[in-house]
Amino acid sequence: MKKQNVRIIGIPMDLGQSRRGVDMGPSAVRYANLQAELESLGHTVYDEGNVPVPNPEEAAAEGSSKRLNAVTNVCRSIYDIARKCIKDGDFAIFLGGDHSVSIGSIAAAAKDGPVGVIWVDAHGDFNTPESSPSGNIHGMPVAILNGEGPQELVDLGYSGVKLQPTQIVQIGIRDLDSAERERLAHSGIDVFTMRHLDELGMATVARRALDRLRHTPRIHVSLDMDSLDPAEAPGVGTPVPGGLSYREAHLLMEILGDSGRVTSMDIVEINPILDQRNKTAELGVGLAASLLGQRIL
Repeated sequence: MKKQNVRIIGIPMDLGQSRRGVDMGPSAVRYANLQAELESLGHTVYDEGNVPVPNPEEAAAEGSSKRLNAVTNVCRSIYDIARKCIKDGDFAIFLGGDHSVSIGSIAAAAKDGPVGVIWVDAHGDFNTPESSPSGNIHGMPVAILNGEGPQELVDLGYSGVKLQPTQIVQIGIRDLDSAERERLAHSGIDVFTMRHLDELGMATVARRALDRLRHTPRIHVSLDMDSLDPAEAPGVGTPVPGGLSYREAHLLMEILGDSGRVTSMDIVEINPILDQRNKTAELGVGLAASLLGQRIL
Protein backbone atom coordinates (compact mmCIF):
# COMPACT_ATOMS: atom_id res chain seq x y z
CA MET A 1 0.00 0.00 0.00
CA LYS A 2 1.31 3.46 -0.88
CA LYS A 3 2.55 5.69 1.92
CA GLN A 4 0.28 8.63 2.63
CA ASN A 5 -0.10 11.77 4.66
CA VAL A 6 -2.68 10.95 7.34
CA ARG A 7 -4.59 13.62 9.25
CA ILE A 8 -6.17 12.79 12.62
CA ILE A 9 -9.10 14.95 13.72
CA GLY A 10 -10.66 14.46 17.15
CA ILE A 11 -14.32 15.27 17.80
CA PRO A 12 -15.03 14.75 21.53
CA MET A 13 -18.80 15.04 21.11
CA ASP A 14 -21.52 13.21 22.99
CA LEU A 15 -24.30 15.67 22.12
CA GLY A 16 -25.99 13.35 19.62
CA GLN A 17 -27.06 10.88 22.30
CA SER A 18 -27.92 10.76 25.98
CA ARG A 19 -25.20 8.64 27.57
CA ARG A 20 -22.03 10.38 28.70
CA GLY A 21 -18.56 9.03 27.93
CA VAL A 22 -18.02 8.91 24.17
CA ASP A 23 -16.60 12.43 24.36
CA MET A 24 -13.48 10.74 25.77
CA GLY A 25 -13.19 8.43 22.76
CA PRO A 26 -10.59 10.51 20.87
CA SER A 27 -8.31 10.59 23.92
CA ALA A 28 -8.64 6.84 24.37
CA VAL A 29 -7.67 6.17 20.75
CA ARG A 30 -4.71 8.51 20.95
CA TYR A 31 -3.64 6.84 24.20
CA ALA A 32 -3.76 3.52 22.30
CA ASN A 33 -0.99 4.91 20.05
CA LEU A 34 -2.85 5.49 16.80
CA GLN A 35 -0.23 7.88 15.47
CA ALA A 36 2.73 5.64 16.29
CA GLU A 37 0.98 2.59 14.82
CA LEU A 38 0.34 4.34 11.50
CA GLU A 39 3.83 5.83 11.41
CA SER A 40 5.25 2.32 11.82
CA LEU A 41 3.56 1.49 8.51
CA GLY A 42 5.48 4.29 6.79
CA HIS A 43 2.75 6.94 6.75
CA THR A 44 3.37 10.55 7.73
CA VAL A 45 0.84 11.39 10.43
CA TYR A 46 -0.36 14.81 11.56
CA ASP A 47 -2.64 15.19 14.57
CA GLU A 48 -4.85 18.22 14.00
CA GLY A 49 -6.13 18.25 17.57
CA ASN A 50 -9.78 18.40 18.54
CA VAL A 51 -12.74 20.24 17.11
CA PRO A 52 -14.17 22.48 19.88
CA VAL A 53 -17.29 20.90 21.38
CA PRO A 54 -19.42 22.29 24.23
CA ASN A 55 -20.16 20.04 27.17
CA PRO A 56 -23.83 19.04 27.48
CA GLU A 57 -24.05 21.13 30.65
CA GLU A 58 -22.95 24.35 28.92
CA ALA A 59 -25.44 26.93 27.69
CA ALA A 60 -24.17 26.41 24.12
CA ALA A 61 -25.46 22.83 24.23
CA GLU A 62 -28.89 23.70 25.54
CA GLY A 63 -32.04 23.96 23.47
CA SER A 64 -34.79 21.86 22.02
CA SER A 65 -34.62 19.04 19.46
CA LYS A 66 -31.93 17.08 21.32
CA ARG A 67 -29.23 19.79 21.10
CA LEU A 68 -29.74 20.28 17.37
CA ASN A 69 -28.03 23.68 17.23
CA ALA A 70 -24.93 22.48 19.06
CA VAL A 71 -24.60 19.35 16.91
CA THR A 72 -25.02 21.46 13.76
CA ASN A 73 -22.30 23.89 14.85
CA VAL A 74 -19.86 21.10 15.66
CA CYS A 75 -20.55 19.27 12.38
CA ARG A 76 -20.00 22.53 10.51
CA SER A 77 -16.56 22.82 12.13
CA ILE A 78 -15.83 19.18 11.19
CA TYR A 79 -16.82 19.95 7.61
CA ASP A 80 -14.51 22.98 7.41
CA ILE A 81 -11.50 21.08 8.78
CA ALA A 82 -12.22 18.02 6.65
CA ARG A 83 -12.42 20.07 3.47
CA LYS A 84 -8.86 21.30 4.01
CA CYS A 85 -7.57 17.76 4.48
CA ILE A 86 -9.41 16.41 1.45
CA LYS A 87 -8.25 19.27 -0.80
CA ASP A 88 -4.66 18.39 0.07
CA GLY A 89 -5.30 14.75 -0.90
CA ASP A 90 -4.51 13.47 2.57
CA PHE A 91 -6.17 10.49 4.24
CA ALA A 92 -8.40 11.75 7.06
CA ILE A 93 -9.34 9.86 10.24
CA PHE A 94 -12.16 11.32 12.33
CA LEU A 95 -12.21 10.19 15.95
CA GLY A 96 -15.60 10.40 17.68
CA GLY A 97 -17.53 11.04 19.69
CA ASP A 98 -20.94 9.78 18.74
CA HIS A 99 -21.91 8.84 15.20
CA SER A 100 -23.48 12.20 14.40
CA VAL A 101 -19.93 13.41 13.65
CA SER A 102 -20.18 11.61 10.30
CA ILE A 103 -22.68 14.21 9.06
CA GLY A 104 -19.76 16.63 8.85
CA SER A 105 -17.05 14.23 7.70
CA ILE A 106 -19.11 12.64 4.94
CA ALA A 107 -20.58 15.93 3.73
CA ALA A 108 -17.00 17.10 3.20
CA ALA A 109 -16.02 13.90 1.40
CA ALA A 110 -19.05 14.19 -0.92
CA LYS A 111 -18.40 17.79 -1.92
CA ASP A 112 -16.01 16.96 -4.78
CA GLY A 113 -18.17 14.33 -6.47
CA PRO A 114 -19.57 10.87 -5.84
CA VAL A 115 -18.17 9.08 -2.80
CA GLY A 116 -19.17 5.64 -1.63
CA VAL A 117 -19.82 5.07 2.07
CA ILE A 118 -19.38 1.75 3.85
CA TRP A 119 -21.29 2.08 7.11
CA VAL A 120 -20.11 -0.55 9.59
CA ASP A 121 -22.54 -0.54 12.49
CA ALA A 122 -24.92 -2.58 14.62
CA HIS A 123 -27.55 0.08 13.91
CA GLY A 124 -29.01 1.49 10.70
CA ASP A 125 -28.91 5.14 11.87
CA PHE A 126 -31.73 5.76 9.42
CA ASN A 127 -34.21 7.40 11.74
CA THR A 128 -35.76 10.83 11.36
CA PRO A 129 -37.08 12.97 14.23
CA GLU A 130 -40.51 11.55 13.44
CA SER A 131 -39.50 7.87 13.44
CA SER A 132 -36.95 7.89 16.28
CA PRO A 133 -38.14 6.60 19.67
CA SER A 134 -35.40 8.57 21.46
CA GLY A 135 -34.94 11.60 19.22
CA ASN A 136 -31.16 11.20 19.51
CA ILE A 137 -29.33 12.58 16.47
CA HIS A 138 -26.68 9.84 16.48
CA GLY A 139 -29.43 7.51 15.20
CA MET A 140 -30.15 9.75 12.19
CA PRO A 141 -26.96 10.52 10.19
CA VAL A 142 -27.62 8.12 7.29
CA ALA A 143 -31.11 9.57 6.83
CA ILE A 144 -29.76 13.13 7.07
CA LEU A 145 -27.06 12.46 4.48
CA ASN A 146 -29.86 11.11 2.24
CA GLY A 147 -31.75 14.37 2.61
CA GLU A 148 -34.21 13.47 5.38
CA GLY A 149 -34.14 15.19 8.76
CA PRO A 150 -33.50 18.64 10.23
CA GLN A 151 -32.87 21.01 7.34
CA GLU A 152 -29.87 22.67 8.95
CA LEU A 153 -28.10 19.30 9.02
CA VAL A 154 -29.28 18.23 5.56
CA ASP A 155 -27.84 21.50 4.18
CA LEU A 156 -24.61 21.32 6.20
CA GLY A 157 -21.70 22.75 4.21
CA TYR A 158 -23.83 23.18 1.08
CA SER A 159 -27.49 22.78 0.23
CA GLY A 160 -29.08 19.48 -0.57
CA VAL A 161 -28.61 15.73 -0.47
CA LYS A 162 -25.08 14.47 0.14
CA LEU A 163 -25.56 10.77 -0.72
CA GLN A 164 -27.89 8.76 -2.90
CA PRO A 165 -28.95 5.35 -1.55
CA THR A 166 -26.82 3.66 -4.22
CA GLN A 167 -23.75 5.26 -2.65
CA ILE A 168 -24.21 3.52 0.70
CA VAL A 169 -23.54 -0.05 1.83
CA GLN A 170 -24.20 -1.04 5.43
CA ILE A 171 -22.46 -3.98 7.10
CA GLY A 172 -23.12 -5.64 10.46
CA ILE A 173 -26.67 -4.37 11.00
CA ARG A 174 -28.60 -6.23 13.71
CA ASP A 175 -30.59 -3.73 15.78
CA LEU A 176 -33.27 -1.56 14.13
CA ASP A 177 -36.21 0.37 15.50
CA SER A 178 -39.56 -0.76 14.07
CA ALA A 179 -40.26 2.31 11.91
CA GLU A 180 -36.58 2.50 10.96
CA ARG A 181 -36.68 -1.12 9.76
CA GLU A 182 -39.53 -0.33 7.40
CA ARG A 183 -37.84 2.82 6.12
CA LEU A 184 -34.50 1.10 5.55
CA ALA A 185 -36.08 -1.87 3.76
CA HIS A 186 -37.56 0.51 1.17
CA SER A 187 -34.65 2.93 0.99
CA GLY A 188 -32.58 1.42 -1.82
CA ILE A 189 -29.56 1.16 0.47
CA ASP A 190 -27.63 -2.13 0.30
CA VAL A 191 -27.74 -3.64 3.78
CA PHE A 192 -25.72 -6.68 4.85
CA THR A 193 -27.13 -7.80 8.18
CA MET A 194 -25.43 -10.25 10.51
CA ARG A 195 -27.48 -13.00 8.89
CA HIS A 196 -25.86 -12.17 5.53
CA LEU A 197 -22.45 -12.33 7.18
CA ASP A 198 -23.26 -15.67 8.80
CA GLU A 199 -24.45 -17.16 5.52
CA LEU A 200 -21.97 -15.62 3.07
CA GLY A 201 -18.86 -14.92 5.14
CA MET A 202 -17.06 -11.61 5.50
CA ALA A 203 -14.82 -11.96 2.43
CA THR A 204 -17.83 -12.31 0.12
CA VAL A 205 -19.71 -9.47 1.81
CA ALA A 206 -16.71 -7.12 1.64
CA ARG A 207 -16.12 -7.80 -2.04
CA ARG A 208 -19.81 -7.43 -2.84
CA ALA A 209 -19.82 -4.10 -1.01
CA LEU A 210 -16.91 -2.86 -3.09
CA ASP A 211 -18.58 -4.09 -6.27
CA ARG A 212 -21.82 -2.29 -5.44
CA LEU A 213 -19.83 0.91 -5.01
CA ARG A 214 -17.83 0.42 -8.21
CA HIS A 215 -19.38 3.60 -9.65
CA THR A 216 -17.77 5.70 -6.90
CA PRO A 217 -14.03 6.39 -7.27
CA ARG A 218 -13.58 7.16 -3.56
CA ILE A 219 -14.85 5.44 -0.41
CA HIS A 220 -15.37 6.70 3.13
CA VAL A 221 -15.50 4.02 5.85
CA SER A 222 -17.65 4.93 8.85
CA LEU A 223 -16.78 2.49 11.62
CA ASP A 224 -18.98 2.37 14.70
CA MET A 225 -17.22 0.20 17.25
CA ASP A 226 -20.56 -1.28 18.37
CA SER A 227 -20.51 -3.17 15.06
CA LEU A 228 -18.23 -5.61 16.85
CA ASP A 229 -19.48 -8.13 19.36
CA PRO A 230 -19.40 -6.74 22.91
CA ALA A 231 -16.99 -9.50 23.87
CA GLU A 232 -14.48 -7.87 21.52
CA ALA A 233 -15.47 -4.22 22.03
CA PRO A 234 -17.11 -3.73 25.44
CA GLY A 235 -16.48 0.02 25.59
CA VAL A 236 -19.45 1.26 23.56
CA GLY A 237 -22.62 3.04 24.62
CA THR A 238 -25.12 0.82 22.81
CA PRO A 239 -23.73 -2.75 22.74
CA VAL A 240 -25.68 -5.40 20.84
CA PRO A 241 -24.83 -9.12 21.15
CA GLY A 242 -23.96 -11.12 18.05
CA GLY A 243 -21.66 -8.68 16.29
CA LEU A 244 -18.52 -8.94 14.20
CA SER A 245 -15.69 -11.06 15.49
CA TYR A 246 -12.13 -9.76 15.82
CA ARG A 247 -11.02 -11.48 12.64
CA GLU A 248 -14.14 -10.56 10.64
CA ALA A 249 -13.55 -6.89 11.41
CA HIS A 250 -9.86 -7.05 10.49
CA LEU A 251 -10.59 -8.97 7.30
CA LEU A 252 -13.12 -6.34 6.27
CA MET A 253 -10.60 -3.55 6.78
CA GLU A 254 -7.86 -5.47 4.96
CA ILE A 255 -10.04 -6.11 1.90
CA LEU A 256 -11.23 -2.49 1.82
CA GLY A 257 -7.63 -1.33 2.16
CA ASP A 258 -6.52 -3.59 -0.69
CA SER A 259 -8.98 -1.81 -2.99
CA GLY A 260 -6.94 1.40 -2.86
CA ARG A 261 -10.15 3.45 -2.96
CA VAL A 262 -10.64 4.37 0.70
CA THR A 263 -9.67 8.00 1.35
CA SER A 264 -11.16 8.70 4.79
CA MET A 265 -12.73 7.02 7.80
CA ASP A 266 -14.62 7.61 11.05
CA ILE A 267 -13.94 5.68 14.27
CA VAL A 268 -16.83 6.43 16.60
CA GLU A 269 -18.82 5.52 19.71
CA ILE A 270 -15.92 4.43 21.93
CA ASN A 271 -16.89 4.95 25.58
CA PRO A 272 -13.85 4.50 27.86
CA ILE A 273 -16.04 4.58 30.98
CA LEU A 274 -17.54 1.25 29.90
CA ASP A 275 -14.35 -0.25 28.50
CA GLN A 276 -11.92 -2.82 29.91
CA ARG A 277 -8.33 -1.54 30.06
CA ASN A 278 -8.83 0.48 26.85
CA LYS A 279 -9.54 -2.71 24.89
CA THR A 280 -12.03 -1.10 22.49
CA ALA A 281 -9.79 1.84 21.63
CA GLU A 282 -6.85 -0.50 21.01
CA LEU A 283 -9.02 -2.55 18.68
CA GLY A 284 -10.04 0.62 16.85
CA VAL A 285 -6.37 1.46 16.33
CA GLY A 286 -5.71 -2.04 15.01
CA LEU A 287 -8.59 -1.78 12.55
CA ALA A 288 -7.36 1.56 11.26
CA ALA A 289 -3.92 0.00 10.79
CA SER A 290 -5.44 -2.89 8.83
CA LEU A 291 -7.25 -0.43 6.58
CA LEU A 292 -4.01 1.47 6.01
CA GLY A 293 -1.76 -1.45 5.19
CA GLN A 294 -0.99 -3.62 8.22
CA ARG A 295 -0.85 -7.26 7.08
CA ILE A 296 0.12 -10.55 8.66
CA LEU A 297 2.57 -11.34 5.84
